[in-house]
Amino acid sequence: MDYLQKPKYHCKPLKGWVNDPNGLVYFDGYYHVFYQYSPHFETPGQEPKHWGHARTKDFLQWEELGVALYPDKPYDCGGCWSGTAIVKENVLYLFYSSLDKPENGEKERQTVSVAYSRDGIHFEKYEKNPIIESFPTDGGPEFRDPAVTCINGKYYCVMATGHPGSGKGRLLLYKSRNLLDWQYGGILQEWDNCYYTECPSFVSMGDRCLLTVSVCPRDKERYFSLMYGRFEDGVFYPEIIGETDKGPDQYAGQVFKDHLGRVLLITWIPGWAYRGYAKRDVGCMSVPRQIFIKDGKLYGYPVRELHHLMKDNDPAVQKTEDGFCIQRTNREPVVHRGEVTDLKIFRDEFILEVFVNGGQEIYSVLL
Repeated sequence: MDYLQKPKYHCKPLKGWVNDPNGLVYFDGYYHVFYQYSPHFETPGQEPKHWGHARTKDFLQWEELGVALYPDKPYDCGGCWSGTAIVKENVLYLFYSSLDKPENGEKERQTVSVAYSRDGIHFEKYEKNPIIESFPTDGGPEFRDPAVTCINGKYYCVMATGHPGSGKGRLLLYKSRNLLDWQYGGILQEWDNCYYTECPSFVSMGDRCLLTVSVCPRDKERYFSLMYGRFEDGVFYPEIIGETDKGPDQYAGQVFKDHLGRVLLITWIPGWAYRGYAKRDVGCMSVPRQIFIKDGKLYGYPVRELHHLMKDNDPAVQKTEDGFCIQRTNREPVVHRGEVTDLKIFRDEFILEVFVNGGQEIYSVLL
């Protein structure tokens, strides 16, 4: 498998390390995708994280725009970590986790900062950063990944954290009228026996909301979850929960709503397990999947702009009596067991995305 070949349709820079999708947004005629980025190294941890940036009009051709956020301020010199984007009055705002770098050797302090742009390319950091300076008593030092959204005309920010005292992973809620001044609003959702949560996103979806999160339990592998339910009085009440993407080679998805009203999900392929797997970073963004409800379940299916590229079969996918298996290089195959009434495959160089039964299940795989 040639991991040096750049995928044609997946968002991926020409060089550097890539992980979590950040700031997914439609602005000024383009879909913008930001991502965690190390521009000078193919492995993480060699330099503080930046925000990389690309845009597209059709999800077929990507324009790489380089670095959007540099870790160049005292409050973010330890890294510009994950976050989200939102548009207000024709201005694009990027909310991100800002890490300082204490000189006394203490652990970096995780805060929230914001940058803004009128052209969607050049960003200026807010002069009063950070806008959230510390975690509340309901949280802990792992306090990051601001997910900013507007629901029923009100601005909310969801923060990922853990609460060491109770052993719970939590999502905390903040409220604002102007995107710059934030007030703590309580616990949005929590998980028992958990170190912390990561990479949330939160959007309205019909008369309900869709909440996504990466959960880091103490007794099993971290996982990425989608939840559909009611948002009332600052608390989220899930009604449908699903992983949707069961592929072993993905993590840290984020959803956003585009100008057509579609709720779209993009995840990071292939996840942390493949750090240093090849001569260069194999990380990229997944194809965008539209999220919808069918028969009381969460489904995800590629946006219509990509339908013409999907196939019914692929050499790496072998049908079996009770499902199918996906062959991977020097690793165990990915096995699906269950009734398959429809199978669509998106192949792009070393990336395979398989959609089962109209998107009831998804497998994102590094071949």
